[in-house]
Amino acid sequence: MGQSKIWLSSPHMGTEELKNVQEAFATNWVAPVGPFINQFERDLSDYTQVKHTAVVQSGTAAIHLALRLLDVGKDDIVLCQSFTFIGSSNPISYQQAQPVFIDSETETWNMCPEALETAIKHFIKCGKKPKAILVVHLYGMPAKMKEIGALAERYEIPIIEDAAEALGSSIEGQACGSFGVFGILSFNGNKIITTSGGGALQSNDESAIAKARFLAMQAKDNAPHYEHSTLGYNYRISNIAAAIGVGQLQVLDDRVAARRANYKFYEDLFKNVDGVQFLEEPQGYMSNRWLSCILLEQSENKKLSPEDFRLHLEQDNIESRPLWKPMHMQPLYKGAAYFGGTIAEQLFQKGICLPSGSNLTNHDKERIQKSIQTFLNL
Repeated sequence: MGQSKIWLSSPHMGTEELKNVQEAFATNWVAPVGPFINQFERDLSDYTQVKHTAVVQSGTAAIHLALRLLDVGKDDIVLCQSFTFIGSSNPISYQQAQPVFIDSETETWNMCPEALETAIKHFIKCGKKPKAILVVHLYGMPAKMKEIGALAERYEIPIIEDAAEALGSSIEGQACGSFGVFGILSFNGNKIITTSGGGALQSNDESAIAKARFLAMQAKDNAPHYEHSTLGYNYRISNIAAAIGVGQLQVLDDRVAARRANYKFYEDLFKNVDGVQFLEEPQGYMSNRWLSCILLEQSENKKLSPEDFRLHLEQDNIESRPLWKPMHMQPLYKGAAYFGGTIAEQLFQKGICLPSGSNLTNHDKERIQKSIQTFLNL
């Protein structure tokens, strides 16, 4: 029998999640309402220091709600980071708005402030001031929020901050997800904590979060019968999922520490290998290191083909994957406007994500190390 699969980022349960789920069953709160939903929202706000939270079915749903709350509609312009997962950009299309994609910069791999300002000026000159900026903290690395925030303030454009991959990350001690008008979190099965599926919308605007909860429950008006005067969605999370989330949040700091230790493991493993580049933390930044990612430079080391490396690991039953394919390169968004150079494209071509789960064992790491050393002929 072959060796077991080493996953890229698998769920990692603690000790309280099952107890919470059993309590939810015992008290019959098996519904999209219940005490664990309320507790999870309070706990998330306490952790990020964002005053109000609505937990929903996914990070994508949270972005969709944020766009609704900002009145983004047909043909409106939303400036969106190109180098991201498609869940960031698809909600823009749900609203029949126009996603305009922005290139990355090399220091954090996130939205480039210079390209962002070029896009803002272009559309203002065209008489179509953008309705929102959607920035992402990719792989847990915070974006340049000081510079992006200054542009948002100067041009009076609200920020939606996609921190789906960055719960536990911060800039100068301030949590990712707390810099924009709205912050987005995700609890998908591969995230740093999970509810099997789920997300959250956060804001310091109490009325906005109240409206988000209203929209997330089919926008049912206050009446004894089912009365609806606006379009809503079935986006509310279940009390069962929230029960898992309450338990997961208790071990978040441990999960961050474990993933940061994984990053250090890879740094040490590749320290004497030419042509391998890591994403280092800028001064004052703290990344949760959700995924440990490297860039492979074949001009320095001909062995370092990202696809050959991925296939080699796959033969040893070790999962890895390329970095995100930029949205402006996706067939779905063919013809969408794009501002910037080729940074995002180069990251996609050269990058690979390595196994990063907080539940990696010493044996797992030994297998990974052996496989990588075999690939490099070390």
